Amino acid sequence: MAGKPGFLWSLLLQKCPRCRKGNMFKDPNPWNLKSTLKMPTHCPECGQLFELEVGFWYGTAYISYAVTVLFCIFSFLLWFLTIGFSLTDQRFYWWMGINGILLIALQPWFMRLSRALYLYFFVAYNADYKNTPPKTFDYKSEDYFLREEPPKPKA
Repeated sequence: MAGKPGFLWSLLLQKCPRCRKGNMFKDPNPWNLKSTLKMPTHCPECGQLFELEVGFWYGTAYISYAVTVLFCIFSFLLWFLTIGFSLTDQRFYWWMGINGILLIALQPWFMRLSRALYLYFFVAYNADYKNTPPKTFDYKSEDYFLREEPPKPKA
């Protein structure tokens, strides 16, 4: 593959944000519910740590909420432009039912997409990933432990 891998394509395929080549999940099938969220600790291609800190993935709840709301808005607009809405028949309830079924069916993929998108917020693409160390948070670096504590105010 020549050139920089595409951001959107790498995100949708849930590739590592740093190299955009390594898979973020062990099982490529998100509907295998026993292993939907099982991830290796590091990217198999570039060694990027996926869970940057303890409890890192709790933030994906907000991302997942935003993704599902955007999906609902998109499906509403698509339904409105193709079928339309009326107060005299059941078209709105049909949309709600179909949208609900799609949300349930696509939830494993949405959860994976939310994790990938959340990690993309913190880790940038690095074309020279083979020669540079992976991204870590401050608590993983040496100078974090060597910093002097600020003096505490006397009470």
